[in-house]
Amino acid sequence: MKNFTKNLDKIAKDTNVYLNKIFSNKNNKSYLVKPMKYGVFSGGKRFRSAIIVNTGKIFNINHKKLITIAAAVECIHSYSLIHDDLPAMDDDDLRRGKLATHIKFNEFTAILTGNSLLTLAFEILSSNNLKFSSKIKNELITTLAVCAGSSGLAGGQYFDLTYENKKISKEQIINMQINKTGKLFSFCCEVSGIIKELNFKKRNMLKKIGLDIGLLFQIADDLIDYMGDSKIVGKPTGSDKDKGKQTLVNLMGYKKTLAFANNLKKKIGVKIKKYGIKSHDLLQSVEFILDRKF
Repeated sequence: MKNFTKNLDKIAKDTNVYLNKIFSNKNNKSYLVKPMKYGVFSGGKRFRSAIIVNTGKIFNINHKKLITIAAAVECIHSYSLIHDDLPAMDDDDLRRGKLATHIKFNEFTAILTGNSLLTLAFEILSSNNLKFSSKIKNELITTLAVCAGSSGLAGGQYFDLTYENKKISKEQIINMQINKTGKLFSFCCEVSGIIKELNFKKRNMLKKIGLDIGLLFQIADDLIDYMGDSKIVGKPTGSDKDKGKQTLVNLMGYKKTLAFANNLKKKIGVKIKKYGIKSHDLLQSVEFILDRKF
């Protein structure tokens, strides 16, 4: 796991270097550049970037190209967190030990910052700096748009808020979390299938692995919120229960949810091992999910 941490740190560093390069070329006269940088460089692990890169290793895809795509995904992820913290949504004042963007600046700035990061993601993917055929670039853009939109991240967030303080089934919770978190992870795995122009069956296998990884990641987040140390997490824990959030932890309890997560992790591992020795770093990524403290 020590080697994986080094691998994760390197991917995070490379992604941050690329994002810094993007912002250095931006018009600094825009009042939104500062809050955009504040939201993007908020201390995240860049775990989605790691999934993109470590899946790409299986298929021998160029590291720099994967980092470019990872930067786009991190913009989407950062936009979603900025909006997620808003008073109209989860109403959180802290994010990773720092003031949430709407507290640091103001609400309308946070909204416009999130919007700008969302569009920046597609600016990155459509740029001439990303050397792929038009067909592949179009597929990357379309797939990411679907994963981030009404049938993906945004749709999942809608149900996350709609289900607050309501009694719903285990299946409804899982479906909501697959959309809210899993869809973006599915893109992270499917990137390699798009670049290599794999057939539908092979691409769909990568997509399903990503969905499962995303579900596992969200369950781990919920477990951390239930039992984690707020000083390590960087924001108050226990908020899911206080807000009436519908999670597997709140439905089944901590022990049963942890058992469910461990079983899911094993199933993901079986699927990944089919890709052979080059899948080692992706397997380590999955192991890391339940071991992390924040």
